[in-house]
Amino acid sequence: MAEWIGIGRRARRCYGFDEIALVPGTTTLNPTEVDTMWGLDGLKFRVPIIASAMDGVVDVRFAIEMGRLGGLAVLNLDGVQARYDDPGEAISQIIQGDVEQTTEIVQKLYKAPIQEKLIAKRVEQIKAAKVTCAVSTIPQNAERFGAIAQEAGADLFVVQSTVTTAKHVAKAYKPLDFPAFVKSMKIPVIAGNVVTYEQGVELMETGVDALLVGVGPGAACTTRGVLGVGVPQVTATVDCASARDFYYKKSGRYVPIITDGGMRNGGDVCKAFACGSDAVMVGSAFAKAKEAPGRGYHWGMAYPHSSLPRGTRIFVGTTGTLEQILFGPAQTDDGSQNLMGAITTCMGTMGAKDIKAFQFAEIIIAPSIQTEGKIFQQVQRVGMARKGAAEQPSRNQAPRSKLTRSSAR
Repeated sequence: MAEWIGIGRRARRCYGFDEIALVPGTTTLNPTEVDTMWGLDGLKFRVPIIASAMDGVVDVRFAIEMGRLGGLAVLNLDGVQARYDDPGEAISQIIQGDVEQTTEIVQKLYKAPIQEKLIAKRVEQIKAAKVTCAVSTIPQNAERFGAIAQEAGADLFVVQSTVTTAKHVAKAYKPLDFPAFVKSMKIPVIAGNVVTYEQGVELMETGVDALLVGVGPGAACTTRGVLGVGVPQVTATVDCASARDFYYKKSGRYVPIITDGGMRNGGDVCKAFACGSDAVMVGSAFAKAKEAPGRGYHWGMAYPHSSLPRGTRIFVGTTGTLEQILFGPAQTDDGSQNLMGAITTCMGTMGAKDIKAFQFAEIIIAPSIQTEGKIFQQVQRVGMARKGAAEQPSRNQAPRSKLTRSSAR
């Protein structure tokens, strides 16, 4: 319900991951016997976690390893992978640059033109490893890049911007006609990002195959601070799940929703599913993998914007292999590794045999869930109170020893 915030103005109360908790089910299941499969348009994945299309997270090598492990990684066609023959050199400049000059460095590097031949090359490199290939671009480039990626063998195409709507008005350029674009593509199209019921329903009606949910929750994103725009992920996911269910009853076509961003650990991921998500997309958790091209650094997709960057470069560190982050064994005590173990254990605790059943878990409002009884963790800054790795290791630059070790992969 909305509350009065002043004379004649009401605002709706919304919730984030820290404010809710999940209630155990009346029946529990063996975690090894639950089904974590999800899919869209005939494609199936046993890992319901997608690596986000960020240059510090996904390159060809990472996408191949993610596919080998049963998941999906999305390659950013608007980033360095499609601008440079050797994207690693550009990434090195970003992560080694002075923290005060990073924005200028990133903007300069992203001014290089996107090369269509590199779009096809990256797709072909991923497909050569016989794994699912997903690529992403902004709406303005969708028609051109979509045709190239599809011809090269891509399996999924993502159209992604800070806020994506079915109706976009512009005089300076031709807006993307979503119904026409989706109809022209022979591969599934995922669109986003959205945070409201109305946005969700209207985009589903264009024919897209899945929706990304979330505006500004990412660890490296500053959209909420720069623009003041966003909806906490619990409420956004619940609202878009309701839109999905309404559209399914209306049309008979099921359009999965993917909670994108704001999840720091396995608990947050589990809460996203309980709120109605069919899959989740994360960035910073995977930026910590040894296979990630950012070597422990992570930056937002809107960071390179030429006049209004809505992102920053953060240091998350390298904590383990991608396999450790997904399947363990965990070597950290903060819930950031063995995410699949967290999901299956939570599903067993809820008595949920599959993702659909997981979406019906009981949820309570519990802002004390993060602090109740955790005084020793807070004082000692371990476990749930572990200090975030988002600080720079030094004010200006990463330690040379870390760069040297990571570069020798």
